[in-house]
Amino acid sequence: MRGKYDDIIHLPHHVSITRPHMPMRDRAAQFMPFRALTGYEDAVRETARLTEERVELTEEERSVLDGKLQKLVDALPGHPAVTLTYFQPDKRKAGGAYVTASGRLKKIDDLAGVLILMGGERIVIEDIMDIR
Repeated sequence: MRGKYDDIIHLPHHVSITRPHMPMRDRAAQFMPFRALTGYEDAVRETARLTEERVELTEEERSVLDGKLQKLVDALPGHPAVTLTYFQPDKRKAGGAYVTASGRLKKIDDLAGVLILMGGERIVIEDIMDIR
């Protein structure tokens, strides 16, 4: 029985006279997976990342927070130790995260509406949820 390629199976391998031989590493690169959707995995990961919604304080909670803020103003010359829980908006999508920062209070900037800690961290007063 005669095979389909019997007439060419024993011919010598063709070697080009004009083109250099391609290294095996470069030949393998031809068959690497093709990524048509560059950045797709990053987009899926970003969409799956969870954020929290900002909680609005009640009038009573806002009043208690204002009282704590006033105590900080009174104790400011002594650079009181403070722990603040505040909402930090997400830069890429709706929502954000609640963050806790501790340190010594350096200054209250009423004009900018921020508390400045000794380490230079600036916290927007409107974003503060709790002061300890």
